[in-house]
Amino acid sequence: MKTFKMLSFELLAEKGREKIPLEDGIVINQENSHKSWILELFISEKYKVIFEQLQASNEVFDVQVVISFPDNEPAPFRVVVGNIHVIGDRISVLLKGTITRRRTKYAEQLLKLLLEENLSGKELFERFEKGMRDRPLLKD
Repeated sequence: MKTFKMLSFELLAEKGREKIPLEDGIVINQENSHKSWILELFISEKYKVIFEQLQASNEVFDVQVVISFPDNEPAPFRVVVGNIHVIGDRISVLLKGTITRRRTKYAEQLLKLLLEENLSGKELFERFEKGMRDRPLLKD
């Protein structure tokens, strides 16, 4: 098994993305034949209802997380909620699933999009820098 520090977490849904601030988080690659991963979030209790609903429905849903270094591309996962534990005014949420695809070359896709908007010079640089920091969803 390999363990990684989770730096950010986003819940992806048809209605959009919801960035959920982490108190702490860990990602574990189980390195088994099922290519299973475990994600554990330590977050505010105010998100408990969202995860309880997902757990009750046993719904498979998409998330993306930034692992290890802030400049890493978000890693996409399809997960289900395993367990939810209340710890004081926070919750620990255990998600189980698989990574959905490998690197997307986000920087190259963002740059291509900005060039198609005919941006150049300082404006191109500023929008690229902001896009790499905020990681908006890009159209294929």
